[in-house]
Amino acid sequence: MQYTYKIMLHKEPEGGYTVTVPALPGCITHGEDIDEAIFMAKDAIDIYIEELLSRGEDIPLCE
Repeated sequence: MQYTYKIMLHKEPEGGYTVTVPALPGCITHGEDIDEAIFMAKDAIDIYIEELLSRGEDIPLCE
């Protein structure tokens, strides 16, 4: 199954980008540049959803 979530990129003063996924509380990652941040966000979302499924929890609706 494929999911699509909005991500928020926050440029950090010390460099790089922090990424949050508003629909997935606590789903946060980081990348040195925008491309890496987006790649890391996809990976973090996959891991987050896998964990929810392993616990038998509902998957939050995509935005």
